[in-house]
Amino acid sequence: MPEKRITVLLVDDDPEIAQVLSNFLPPERYRLEVVGDGALVVSTVRHLRPDVILLDVHLPSVSGMELLRHIKSDFTDIPIIIVSGYVSTGNAIEAMKEGAFEYLTKPFRMAALEDAIVRACGRPAGCVPTSDEDVVPADDQIIGKSPEIVAVAKMIGQIADAPAPVLIQGESGTGKELVARAIHRNSSRRQEPFVVVSCASSTESYLEAELFGAEGTTVPLRRSPRRGKLEEARGGTVFLEEASELPPLIQSRLLRVLDQGSFERADGSGTVPVSARVIAATGGSLVEMMKEGRFRVDLYYKLKVVSLYLPSLRDRRSDIPLLADYFIRKYSRLAHRPPKPLARKTRDLLLRYLWPGNVRELENTIHTAIVLSRESELVPEDFPMLAGETETVVETGSVQRESYSRQFRHIVASAFDRAAGDLDGRIYAELTAALDETLVSAALAATAGNQVRAAELLGISRNTLRERMKRFSLSASADAWRREEVLG
Repeated sequence: MPEKRITVLLVDDDPEIAQVLSNFLPPERYRLEVVGDGALVVSTVRHLRPDVILLDVHLPSVSGMELLRHIKSDFTDIPIIIVSGYVSTGNAIEAMKEGAFEYLTKPFRMAALEDAIVRACGRPAGCVPTSDEDVVPADDQIIGKSPEIVAVAKMIGQIADAPAPVLIQGESGTGKELVARAIHRNSSRRQEPFVVVSCASSTESYLEAELFGAEGTTVPLRRSPRRGKLEEARGGTVFLEEASELPPLIQSRLLRVLDQGSFERADGSGTVPVSARVIAATGGSLVEMMKEGRFRVDLYYKLKVVSLYLPSLRDRRSDIPLLADYFIRKYSRLAHRPPKPLARKTRDLLLRYLWPGNVRELENTIHTAIVLSRESELVPEDFPMLAGETETVVETGSVQRESYSRQFRHIVASAFDRAAGDLDGRIYAELTAALDETLVSAALAATAGNQVRAAELLGISRNTLRERMKRFSLSASADAWRREEVLG
């Protein structure tokens, strides 16, 4: 019996997009219908009842976000994949909040689109975006269009309204507090307090008073009792900055809060309910600290019910010009000066530099340049803080390896935790085999199933490639590895 075709409704006024999709999606598996006028979409959906909808956010008569809400209100079971040529993290967050299944940004590989369609038809929908208005971002908005930062934004939209604790990990300067504020701002708690607690550079007694309250003598210069941050943030969010610095006693008390939703006052006068959501952030490795006995294992798993990893700036280099332009506008406005463009050599310099201090370092660098600049544009001489850094500007193979290592470290840490429970003694073999299979699959996909080219790309022999394909039951047929086109 032939497999039922998937009915795809494309809502886009660009005929080229419709043509590319028509050429790519095999008619024996897909039925493609196209609507270019937003005013006709709801009636078309009612008549057609498609399996999945591809919705562009820029339509002539109605915004894609507005149309999304109309469709989802009447047809909650139909998954919607948003496609956007203008990318913003705000759009991605709103997309996931509103219930779109996926949010894809142009240009994207056709194989990625087909994968999203197949996944959407294989499980219930549950994710979507907002309007794509080109507005000047607010000071607390996440800036970026790279796939890495868009993925973070999509995750924010998915988890914003969940009450579960969140653990945000990433290097110093990557914007962990910014992400925590975005989670709070996009949640139903947005009208309630967002309270920050710095866990570093504080004594144990001071930090205990900060979180749980003081009875009048714990904190110097205070003679009257005061509420702690967990109580002050009632109904809101408590952000634990550098949670890796929590002393053992505070770790124990915080664990009880997460377990029981309350804590006992230090003087024994009663129980304090805690309704605030806890978001913790750290730049250190809690896994290593657990191994050393400096961080409680049970608290770690309580905090990382939801885990977010923020990429370093060198791993999202395409965002550097966008961030630089934003900071130029911001600090030019504060200095009451017209914004100056970056000279080409300056932009190249910013793109090549490794930014060990990440976004915070870029912001401070731009601020200094705005103060020093005397030309009509920002020239390399306005960036003396980068002078003498040529040895870190050129990215060598070892630096590239370090960059990949940082990316893999986060992925492997999560996989290792799961594997440790049932793969004792076989973790190395199993995880390296999984990575091997993934790399071979990626190479075959990237070369449209060309085994010679895939082997060259990986730096292995064709016989080795064939052995891996046989071991992992990988196919290189035309159907499995159709040449990927790109929508732009």
